[in-house]
Amino acid sequence: MKEQIRRFSPEAEFYTPECCHIIEMSNTPDDAEVSIARARVEAGVTTRWHRLAGIVERYVILEGHGRLEAGDLPPCEVGPGDVVLIPAGCRQRITNTSAEDLIFLAICSPRFAFSAYEELDSPPFP
Repeated sequence: MKEQIRRFSPEAEFYTPECCHIIEMSNTPDDAEVSIARARVEAGVTTRWHRLAGIVERYVILEGHGRLEAGDLPPCEVGPGDVVLIPAGCRQRITNTSAEDLIFLAICSPRFAFSAYEELDSPPFP
């Protein structure tokens, strides 16, 4: 890996079947130890139940408030500055409980790969 700066690119945001908007801020083979994505969940929306095989995920809440459900934890309120640790293989989802967007960083190690994603709800789209 070589030193570099990756610029934030709001126009790179895409919507996922998980019911959230994602910007992949850093997810490349030359930095396989970690990936960073900015996630945005609209007001009142709950993401779909899912888990990541072999990938530990951390949420760093930047804006808004939500209710996190992960593994055996009871539903927990989260807000700006909170860090959520989600072990590999742990089922998870988050609900935006605020009137504005819930925005957080999703930091994965090793880096996120779609092949590790497991949907636990039935697909939202036909």
